[in-house]
Amino acid sequence: MSQFLKDYVKVKKHNFRVGVKRARLSKACYFFLAPYAIIFTMFYILPVVVSIVFGFTYYNILEAPRFIGLQNYVSLFLEDDIFLMAIKNTFMIAIITGPLGYLGSFLFAWLINELPRWVRSVAVVVFYAPSIAGNCYVIFSVFFRGDAYGYVNAFLMNTGIIDTPILWFIDPRYMLPVCMLVILWMSLGAGFLSFVAGLQGIDKSQYEAGYMDGVKNRWQELWFITLPNMKPMLMFGAVMSITQAFSVCEVTMTLCGFPSTDYAARTIVTHLYDYGFARFEMGYACSIATILFLIMILCNKAIQSMLSRVGT
Repeated sequence: MSQFLKDYVKVKKHNFRVGVKRARLSKACYFFLAPYAIIFTMFYILPVVVSIVFGFTYYNILEAPRFIGLQNYVSLFLEDDIFLMAIKNTFMIAIITGPLGYLGSFLFAWLINELPRWVRSVAVVVFYAPSIAGNCYVIFSVFFRGDAYGYVNAFLMNTGIIDTPILWFIDPRYMLPVCMLVILWMSLGAGFLSFVAGLQGIDKSQYEAGYMDGVKNRWQELWFITLPNMKPMLMFGAVMSITQAFSVCEVTMTLCGFPSTDYAARTIVTHLYDYGFARFEMGYACSIATILFLIMILCNKAIQSMLSRVGT
C-alpha cells in the first residue's frame, strides 16, 4: 500500500509540474481570458457565494448581517406555509410547461427545418417573436378578461357553456392553468434557436450513410442520427427550459396580481421577490434563492443523465 501511495503522489506531482509548465507557456491566452474571467467571477460566481452566505444570517439592509445558522431554512419548511404553496405551484409549472415547452421547441424546429429556406427564415421569426417581445403576454389579459367583454368569456357564453363570466385571474381554480398556457406560448426562446442551428449543422452525408446501414424511417433517423449530433444543443435547450420554468415570476405577478388571490399563483421567485424587495429581509430571501439554486442544479443533473442515453 505504501508503494502505491508513493507512486500516486509521484504521478500527482508530475501532473502538477506539467500543468504549471503549460500555464507558463500559455500566459498570453490567460491574459486575453482575464477580462471575461474577472467579470464572470464578479457578477456571477461572487453573488452566488455571497447569497449562500447571507442565507445563514438575519439581514435587513439597515443592520449588519447577524449569523443565525439554519433558522431561515427551518422557518421556510416548518413555518412558512406560503413558501410550501409556492414550491408546489413552481413544480407544477415546471413539470407541465418545462417538458412540453422543450418538446414543442424541438418539434417546431424539426418541422421548420424541412421548409424552404425563405419560408424557414420567416417561420423562425414568427415562432421566436413572443419570447423577445417583452410584455406581450399582457394581451392574454384581454382574452381572459373577467367580464362578458373578454374574448374567452364571450365565446363560452355565446356557445352556452357558461352562464356568467369567469374571473380567470381572480378565481384560484383558473389562475395557475391560464398562467401555464401563457408560459407555454412564450416557451419558444433561445432553446428553439439552438435547435434550429443544430439541425442546420448536421452533415447530410450522415443520413445517407445511415440509410445504407439499416435506418428505415424518419423516427430511426431522428433517434440514431439527428439527436446524437445535437446533444450540446439539446443540453443547452434543457438548461434554458429548466431556468425559464423555475424562474416564473413576472407573468403571474402581472396577470394575477401581487399577491395573487389566496396565493394561488405564488411561485418561489415571487416569494423571493416579496421578501427581498418588498420586506427587505435579505437573509430570508437569500435562503429562498439558495434552495431554488439547488433545485435547478439537481434538475440539470437529472436532465444530463437522461440526455446521455439518447441514441444508445
